[in-house]
Amino acid sequence: MHILLERAGRDTVRATWAPAAPGASVGGEDERSEELPAGALAAFVREHEAGQERPRWVWDDTRAWYPALLAAGARVERCVDLRLCHAILRGSTLTADTPLATAPVGRWDAAAEPEGESAPAHTALFELDVPEPEADAAATAGLSAREEFAAQEAAVAASTDPRRLRLLLAAESAGALIGVELQHAGLPYRADRHDELLTELLGPRPAYGRPAVLEALVREIREHLESPGLNPDSPPDLLRALQRAGVMATSTRSWELRRLEHPVIEPLLRYKKLSRLLTANGWTWLDAWVRDGRFRPDYVPGGVVTGRWATRGGGALQLPKQVRGAVVADPGWKLVVADAAQLEPRILTGLAGDQAMAAAGRGKDLYEGIVASGAVEERAQAKVAMLGAMYGATTGESGRLMPRLSRAFPRAVRLVEEAARAGERGEKVTSRLGRSSPRPGGSWAATQAAAAGPESTDTDERRARSQARDWGRFTRNFVVQASAAEWALCWMAELRNRLTALAPGESLTAAPHLVYFLHDEVIVHTPEALAEQVAAAVRASAEQAGRLLFGAFPVEFPVTAVIADSYAEAK
Repeated sequence: MHILLERAGRDTVRATWAPAAPGASVGGEDERSEELPAGALAAFVREHEAGQERPRWVWDDTRAWYPALLAAGARVERCVDLRLCHAILRGSTLTADTPLATAPVGRWDAAAEPEGESAPAHTALFELDVPEPEADAAATAGLSAREEFAAQEAAVAASTDPRRLRLLLAAESAGALIGVELQHAGLPYRADRHDELLTELLGPRPAYGRPAVLEALVREIREHLESPGLNPDSPPDLLRALQRAGVMATSTRSWELRRLEHPVIEPLLRYKKLSRLLTANGWTWLDAWVRDGRFRPDYVPGGVVTGRWATRGGGALQLPKQVRGAVVADPGWKLVVADAAQLEPRILTGLAGDQAMAAAGRGKDLYEGIVASGAVEERAQAKVAMLGAMYGATTGESGRLMPRLSRAFPRAVRLVEEAARAGERGEKVTSRLGRSSPRPGGSWAATQAAAAGPESTDTDERRARSQARDWGRFTRNFVVQASAAEWALCWMAELRNRLTALAPGESLTAAPHLVYFLHDEVIVHTPEALAEQVAAAVRASAEQAGRLLFGAFPVEFPVTAVIADSYAEAK
């Protein structure tokens, strides 16, 4: 049973029922509606969640509805997030010919840009195409939530693979619920411990200016470079000072500085690392983001084109090792810290149906298995080769090892190579469950057309080849990273259900509950008595996620689950 929630007025909500059967969406003959005061919505949701219906709540945006419900004690088991689902169906190759996909841009295409870990760098290089308006689809641009839900149901039914898409939309919507619950529950966090860690690394908190340790490093850097007024936080000033001192740097990036030899390099790298910690997770961050023993970041599920999450603040996706000791379980509780081993290479194994690579990772470290297969001699080489395959590195060690990897695991390498060639042609590629990459925009197409024209120059052709290769690297990785994001969503959704079952009838924060997520890693806060059961649930959920994506294909997704009092102990 679906129950659609819409704003009926300033202080009223309309709930509309429809059977949860394929094709029986809102608007059918079994539809019924009820209006209720907005203040009564939480009680209404609690009542139906406690009944036998197991409703799937349908709304425009989970972030707009669920926080207030959760604060009022109304926890939702399942939902349909129309905004997130629209984005998937709008761009998927599986729904390319549906009215929803071919409609002009409308209000359902508008999405706020997340801050911090937002759009990936590879999409920032290009414009992205948007569908051209079509006259016969113009009426869909301003659909209500009720009409949008009907359009989405029709798009899935008319797609080339409804089963895959339904699983993806359910997982994406579950992720939206989890994102709100993560913020509501918060990550257990000791502000006093955070302050101690910062003081150990930086010195006492200053009233103004730099902490003592950073000031001492600035003095040392200035002395080495004979530049008494240098501001090391200014890249142009720092680069000029380095070059004047005979340091042949072309940038101030840490990876480049590490390759150079000069007495200033060690204190400069240390300064950059500690300064970054102060800026991203220093005392100002502590004051802004930690309240009542909890860190509550603002997660944005689906905030990146691959389906990975972003944040609108707090930097949860970049919590550095230096402060993880402040993540401490409550008295009588434990943290279960879990991460999936070599997730993306194993996802590639399943996508390609590569039996040889599946055998290499069965019951052991995948990279060690690649060594055992004879493809390479050392684990480090296996890792470099796999990363090169997934990210398109064709030079250096990756390029040298690629032919050997191709001979040992031809299906896996062929899959990413075909994805890269599709991207170079400007085509879309699609994840395991149906999320598709965007197309490059108009300037990219114009560059390719100019290179193919009768008056093209060598410069035109070089520019076109370079842009094509860049986009090919994006699509090469998209199929893997987007499918890995889908696995992670299925993992978390299954785990959420299992955690609820461990303490039936308890509120979210009284039962074991998710408190942190980072791509292939989760943390569960649990009563100590249930910690072992939670660890088992984490592993079982990973197995189930693998089955949901790849069926009976024998690719394994091993998960390490550590029971600890603090995040630092587990990592």
